Amino acid sequence: MRLLLLAPHPFFQLRGTPIDVELVIRALSERGVVVDVMTYHEGTDVDYPGTTIHRIRAPRWLNGVRPGFSVRKLFCDVLLFSRAWKLVLRNHYDVIHAGEEAALMAWVFKLLRGVPYVYDMDSSIAQQMVERLPLLRPLSPLFGWAERVAIRGAVAVAPVCHALGEMAVERGARNVVILHDISQLTDEHFRPSWSLRERLGIEGPTLLYVGNLEPYQGVDLLLESFTVALPRRPDLQLVIGGGTPEDIAAYRRKAERLGVVDNTHWLGWWPNAELGELLAQADVLVAPRITGINTPMKIFPYLHSGRPLLATRLPTHTQLLDDAVAMLAPPDPEEFAAAMLRLADDSALRDRLGAAGRQFVLRNHLYEHYRLRFKELYDLVDFALPAPAHESAAVAGS
Repeated sequence: MRLLLLAPHPFFQLRGTPIDVELVIRALSERGVVVDVMTYHEGTDVDYPGTTIHRIRAPRWLNGVRPGFSVRKLFCDVLLFSRAWKLVLRNHYDVIHAGEEAALMAWVFKLLRGVPYVYDMDSSIAQQMVERLPLLRPLSPLFGWAERVAIRGAVAVAPVCHALGEMAVERGARNVVILHDISQLTDEHFRPSWSLRERLGIEGPTLLYVGNLEPYQGVDLLLESFTVALPRRPDLQLVIGGGTPEDIAAYRRKAERLGVVDNTHWLGWWPNAELGELLAQADVLVAPRITGINTPMKIFPYLHSGRPLLATRLPTHTQLLDDAVAMLAPPDPEEFAAAMLRLADDSALRDRLGAAGRQFVLRNHLYEHYRLRFKELYDLVDFALPAPAHESAAVAGS
């Protein structure tokens, strides 16, 4: 089988969707599929057997593409469509695997060249665009229509969570296989070779957030909640890893205005190789996301670490988590702060939730579980393809 993978974002970068794409490439490579990846100009190459990375050619002013919808991303998508079309004309692809808005590109290629496609659904693009730019709300019906078209045209839809799976079914998907995110860490990763507290010169219970600092992640809620909690527990420390220098500077100013800057510590970009060592040294890991319906990828390594998770009680988390494996609190500064304090004061509760969360990941969310779900997806795709592709896939899998 030969496959074109459309990745409309910088690849590879250490953030949610590119990590998902690398998992797809790894699983396809293990399956013996020849993969052409068409992606943006930014990012580092990955090396998997049978995989070739193709990139758009973009001017410098298109550098710095951030997560979510933007004008810069729109220009990159135009360039991506153009280069992908040339690949489709030049090569015979049995199937296209398309993520995010590239599913609409794949739909066009199917109309023009008859190539079936898989819609890798990491989020609802229609919902994201309206949330990010409320001025686009009048166009919401149009975005919803486009998403339905992409879903109905796919040979299979691979949502990342239950809520997106339900949406895909409601909007007419023919076949749905949920590809839950996973933790790619191992026990070795959670054995620190250095001390976070020594590096920062801090003592007291430590709350840790790791990820980008986009508004949907709820960093504003996190800082406002910390402002409520700190007077009641002055030894609390908040550590934030990730974010661009500009984002960090903006949130540092907010921490200064709120009066919590002395207890708030910014690590900046954090290497993935040391993620487990960082997570293992926190007393509480926080996931304050406030919008979106997809489950954040970060919660899986969070839980895997054995440290307790505090997350917002919203569908983005509750579709997968309950009070047995995590502390869930409403996205309100007072209530989120109360949950912070409860965990800071109760070591037995922290231990219980940490152990339960770790077992949850070990049972359901490691690569071995992803591989089985991916096999289910592409076994289904193989038998939906025309006979030559079906036969070649059968030979590759034998």
